[in-house]
Amino acid sequence: MEKGKNQKMMALSLKGLPQQIQNPIDQIQTRYKHLENGFKLWLSKQSIAVEAAVVTTTSAAQGAAIGAFMGTLTGDAPAAFAPPPNAALNPQAMASLKQAQALAGGPLIQARNFAVMTGVNAGITCVLKRLRGKEDVQSSMAAAFGSGALFSLVSGMGGPNQATNAVTSGLFFALVQGGLFQIGQKFSQPPAEDSHYAKTRNMLNNLGLQNYEKNFKKGLLSDNTLPLLNDSALRDVKIPPGPRLLILDHIQREHDSREKHGSRR
Repeated sequence: MEKGKNQKMMALSLKGLPQQIQNPIDQIQTRYKHLENGFKLWLSKQSIAVEAAVVTTTSAAQGAAIGAFMGTLTGDAPAAFAPPPNAALNPQAMASLKQAQALAGGPLIQARNFAVMTGVNAGITCVLKRLRGKEDVQSSMAAAFGSGALFSLVSGMGGPNQATNAVTSGLFFALVQGGLFQIGQKFSQPPAEDSHYAKTRNMLNNLGLQNYEKNFKKGLLSDNTLPLLNDSALRDVKIPPGPRLLILDHIQREHDSREKHGSRR
């Protein structure tokens, strides 16, 4: 009886509270996830040309930002690779020098290089995924080959034998990314759906508190324990006061609804 009274008092106190009480960081993450999912849904309905253009542009922009940041850290490096005045270098030495300068350029150069790598890689991956209906090691290696070859041409690493060096760079990128893809596939197994937490997961999703599913699992609060939950149990698994109130109110409402339907029968 005392337990029921406490839960009813908590439920009454909720009337003056907003529907969802969350940590501000959790709210930002949830809104960002909704925006991201909405954008992906919109993009999946576009033509392959539009999707490829958008994916390539956004990925190139991200790569450019990373490259510019890295370029600021190596801004003085090109001076270290500058040839001495009036130095007569053979073609092979000059090609090696250009490669070193390409890898150690300033913010603008590195922004361009990284934009090419990430943009081309993402664009080819997007197109192959739409055409083949899947993303596998072959698609990953093809995208890496294209980004590596174009990076070699744009960055000036090719030297006098640009075509040969572009192919070599593309093959190197493809082998590396193919190996990483295989390793990732081997060690990143998708988590299996736990049937013992189906009702719990559904409840938390409806309340906008899905971030606390891990708390329930740590405390072994499965579907079987839902009718037994109280404030103390939720506090033990480190769920904040606001979400605790929402969860207990939801459970009480479910209990009242079942009793109401039972009395009608």
